[in-house]
Amino acid sequence: MPAEILAIHPALEDTRILNKIDLRPGLTGLGNIDGLTTTAVVVDVETTGLDHERDVIIELAMRRFRYDDDGVIVEIGKAYTWREDPGFSLPEDIIRLTGITDADLSGHRLDEEMIVKIVNDAELVIAHNSSFDRPMLEKRLALLPGRPWACSCEGIDWREAGFEGRSLGYLAMQASRYFDGHRAENDVDAVIELLRYEGPDGVPLMYELNEHALSDSHLIEACGAAFEVKDALRLRGYRWNAPEKVWWREVSDRDLLAEQAWLALHIYASGKGARHNAPRITRRTAFTRYR
Repeated sequence: MPAEILAIHPALEDTRILNKIDLRPGLTGLGNIDGLTTTAVVVDVETTGLDHERDVIIELAMRRFRYDDDGVIVEIGKAYTWREDPGFSLPEDIIRLTGITDADLSGHRLDEEMIVKIVNDAELVIAHNSSFDRPMLEKRLALLPGRPWACSCEGIDWREAGFEGRSLGYLAMQASRYFDGHRAENDVDAVIELLRYEGPDGVPLMYELNEHALSDSHLIEACGAAFEVKDALRLRGYRWNAPEKVWWREVSDRDLLAEQAWLALHIYASGKGARHNAPRITRRTAFTRYR
């Protein structure tokens, strides 16, 4: 903080100043623009609710950017935002959350041709909650090109990077940034801004996200686990899939054997009450993950 400001307001020495995220299209002046670069697109959707089957998209935002082999963002593209009339009145809680009203959506439709073109021109699609955004987008756009997906919420070790939590607004504040949340365009820009952030090793977080996206992983479902071991599973990082009635976790290739050993000892060993002999394991890639 400038010394002249502290001289006038000494109390600001214990104050964090947040700057509003304001991305501008064009070259960033950073990284290796002349070398090999990758084009990514960040997407975010606002919807009528959280049910993948029943709810629909009411706002979609996208912005492309390019990054070099070191994960440095070298160029930021134009921001796009579209709205769509769902054909019914929005729930009151969605209006309060997003600020979008029925009048804002009346008569609007997504530009399907442009959306497909933007995704087609990208080599990686990113969202902060890809397990929600990807199914919603693919349900709405049957012609959406198949592309590898990454999730900035799941694909970055935020704690290792010096952050607490994983919600987008809280992460931004810890990086001394803020934005108006629950609007698709603002959420997209917040993701890009955070991907430019350098971890303790001085490497942009985009590098870690890219490495995670390109690595295979394994969806582990603790099928038939006894009710009595639920706390052990939760502490281990497993989540409850209510529709499928199964605890699940995703691990990397290097962690698979260790996870199988832990399950064999704590979940499927004799006396643990499991109704199955072993978990169900499904290999995932960036093309199949988050679907």
